[in-house]
Amino acid sequence: MNDVMVVNIIRQGLTTVLKVAGPMLGVGMIVGLLVSIFQATTQIQEQTLSFIPKILAIFLTLVVCGPWMLRVLIEFTTGLFSYLTQVSRW
Repeated sequence: MNDVMVVNIIRQGLTTVLKVAGPMLGVGMIVGLLVSIFQATTQIQEQTLSFIPKILAIFLTLVVCGPWMLRVLIEFTTGLFSYLTQVSRW
């Protein structure tokens, strides 16, 4: 296994992490922004108000995007195992 293969595996791993976590992080950020705008306009400064909508939105995103996320992770894992078979032949 040379350094090019290692860098390629690390790049694919980081790309996969960003693909899988991106939708949940984006939805959490948008919901947090909307809740903070709501809190600023109504002057409700309850700290726990932002957690419930974020948790529900992230859970809903996980339910909707879960099959796609699982497919991306399975593709990465099978690609990683194919790299391992190539390395074991050397």
